[in-house]
Amino acid sequence: MEHLPEMHLQHPATVEEAVKLHAAAPASRYLAGGSDLLVNIRRGIERPDSLVYLNGIAELHTITDGLEQISIGGAVTLRELAESQLLRKPFSAVAQAAGKVAGPSHREYGTLGGNLCLDTRCVFYNQSEWWRAANNYCLKYRGDICHVAPGGKKCFAAFSGDVAPALLLFDAEVELAGPDGRRRIALAALYRNDGMDHLTMTRGELLVAVHVPKIPAPVRTGYAKSRVRGSIDFPLAGVAVRLGLQDEKIADLRIGLTGVSPLPFLVRGLDKFVGRKPDDACLEELREVVRGQAKAMKTTLTPPHYRRRVAGALAQKLAESIF
Repeated sequence: MEHLPEMHLQHPATVEEAVKLHAAAPASRYLAGGSDLLVNIRRGIERPDSLVYLNGIAELHTITDGLEQISIGGAVTLRELAESQLLRKPFSAVAQAAGKVAGPSHREYGTLGGNLCLDTRCVFYNQSEWWRAANNYCLKYRGDICHVAPGGKKCFAAFSGDVAPALLLFDAEVELAGPDGRRRIALAALYRNDGMDHLTMTRGELLVAVHVPKIPAPVRTGYAKSRVRGSIDFPLAGVAVRLGLQDEKIADLRIGLTGVSPLPFLVRGLDKFVGRKPDDACLEELREVVRGQAKAMKTTLTPPHYRRRVAGALAQKLAESIF
């Protein structure tokens, strides 16, 4: 990696001030924990001339228990999220996902907003400048060919944030602030299936908070992932499961996936499991449904077929463990 270039560091006190500072410097970037951004700057992938540092904005650091929802500021650290008593029982998958991001030191400064807005990753993209130049770069950055699928013009770099699939289980919404004011959208609407341009945020928008509606009926949730090194790595496949039972039969079932596509998403076609007992035959069928929708490509050193299989296996084991 190269040394960090010289950049101007801005210190706003409010969200509105941060947005104005960002708008005044077109090549600037927002910075909170920086666990991914600073690495990409050192690799020459990101080249901002200034950074708008967000940690002095009090609004971004709160977790609020409202009447109908829990609101989590974008700069809440992953450690705070993992240890929050407000989340551990009703939204345990969210706390578990935050607690499985990288290692303890990363979680100490990495933030919720950073994990949700994490850049997509690929073995041909997240490399040093000399390595990428030796391979004539790639479609995602300065190149003309996707080395994962050379015959096409689509980038398959994978989204690898852990917290997003867990929040998708609960119909979470994100609050964004930009030059045109604030807006709220469904978390699912924050993403598009495009490895080069996977976020729908407009230029200069900042993720202010996540709002998670409270659930009237009791459900059990959990998160699990597979990675090469258990201490720090991004997920080869990550799975979040929400399961509710009534009279020992499935009444509520949702599964979120990450690491196997350019966007995190909820598995489709799970309605057919409602009303069934979660026995071995049911869970094996569930495994195959998940495996069929995990469209992993060769964006890591681990073969795609393994990541598809492990996604199904994680869903099966996780559902079995929480019912």
